[in-house]
Amino acid sequence: MRTWRSVSSGGFVSASVSAGEVLAGMISRLGQAHFEDAVLDGLYPLMPAASWSVYRTGAGAAPVLFMSASHGVPDTTRDCWRAYLAGPYRSDRTLAPEPACVELEKTPLLCHITAQELPGEHRARVYETHGIAERVSIVRQQGDGAVFAINFYRHTHQTAFSDAQLGAFEVLAPALLELTQKHISLSAASGAGLVSGPSVNLPVDGWRQRLLALCPDLTQRELAVCARILRGMTLEGIACDLCLALPTVKTYRSRAFARLGIHFRNELFARVLAAALPDPA
Repeated sequence: MRTWRSVSSGGFVSASVSAGEVLAGMISRLGQAHFEDAVLDGLYPLMPAASWSVYRTGAGAAPVLFMSASHGVPDTTRDCWRAYLAGPYRSDRTLAPEPACVELEKTPLLCHITAQELPGEHRARVYETHGIAERVSIVRQQGDGAVFAINFYRHTHQTAFSDAQLGAFEVLAPALLELTQKHISLSAASGAGLVSGPSVNLPVDGWRQRLLALCPDLTQRELAVCARILRGMTLEGIACDLCLALPTVKTYRSRAFARLGIHFRNELFARVLAAALPDPA
């Protein structure tokens, strides 16, 4: 695996005409349906990936799959996301290197990794099962250890990404990052419903129902605490909202986590969202 900081968007001065055409196509599709398909198809001459995904992940953040698509192969991106949440998500550090390895900066990080370099469970459940051989990503770090990642995947029937293709991705990546985030923002504002995967903005009662379906043994207080954790509230905020002492909230959280067989907040997100993911179309 290798990581490096992205070039500035000024790099487009030396980019090819086809790169400019790709960006023009992306801009024309902002906020519209099938943006994800248009991006993957448009980029294919420069970055011949068979699939791509855009998601948020990381400790302390609800994992969200914003969009995904495939080119020339059956679309199994939702299956990959489900498999990722079911196990590898809990320990994945491939998109968030430790500070000792890579200095944490606001500049987006570029990551390139092959299936052979991944930990065994991640490689087997996500990559080998779905015929993925390689990934190149641009990652923007957010608050609370969260990362926003755009990932392009080479599948096993394809030849390895060349240095020229990785170079083209490096030049395109900063603008791709900005345009993709703008598309997500526009889609959410318009209520177009273009975001893939379960909503993280469910009301408390919605989260309670999902938790109860996952673990009927949870008590009402345990449900109340966990539902608010899923809403992004701190333990102090939950204590205030429920008129409980902070140690009491911690006790309910610990009991609920024990019933669910988990230990950490990110595992709660993974369990609930994986169980709630719709079957792929």
